[in-house]
Amino acid sequence: MQTLFRNPLAEPYLLGASGGAGLLALLGMAAGLAWPWISLLAFAGSLLALGLAAALGGRMLARDHTPLLLAGVMLAAGFGALIALVLSLAPAERLPGMLFFLMGDLAWAAQPGLLWLGLVVTTALALALARRLDVLQLAPLKAASLGVAVAPTRWMLFGLAGACTALVVAQAGSIGFVGLMVPHALRKLGFAGHRLLLPACALAGGSLLVLADALARTVIEPRELPVGVLTALIGVPMMLWLLRRP
Repeated sequence: MQTLFRNPLAEPYLLGASGGAGLLALLGMAAGLAWPWISLLAFAGSLLALGLAAALGGRMLARDHTPLLLAGVMLAAGFGALIALVLSLAPAERLPGMLFFLMGDLAWAAQPGLLWLGLVVTTALALALARRLDVLQLAPLKAASLGVAVAPTRWMLFGLAGACTALVVAQAGSIGFVGLMVPHALRKLGFAGHRLLLPACALAGGSLLVLADALARTVIEPRELPVGVLTALIGVPMMLWLLRRP
């Protein structure tokens, strides 16, 4: 996402995917649906948000990604307002589970096989685009002069990042800062080319999430914190430290 938008603050939920997933999942929880249906609703909501962002702002993706970015930000704000409305009207006995989903909770991830398959397939597809990603860090005209089909590549990256986000949110809720913090930290460690950066992000992001989940389960035992709270508490000071470094 950071390469696609050439923006160091870009992260997987920027286009409203998390908000769309959260809205439909919360509607399912409020209606008392079983978890498989909630997961499907979250996946559908994420894809719906990405489709709306593409329809509203993706017409000129070859020349300028700004309309797509703005459409995503506005959709995320709209979904946030609708989520607040659903929470205010939801039955009180279902609110704790709904809030935990919004803040991220690995207890929802009941199908690790599906996540492993998604990880292997999407990492392989991303590695196939690694050279194009390196070139896309240049201006679009320079990238085109080096033989990269800018618009098709951007659409492939948009779809790939969106599908990954949809799958993860459907299984574990909204967990922030991992996709923003980990690539910056690895670039500081010298992982510049995407052929190394992409698999390193998968390993480091997963390791960070496991560490945050372990802390969330033990820091105030027997109670458990939402893992998204821990990733934010780790991510904010780490990002500030990384920004201060030359």
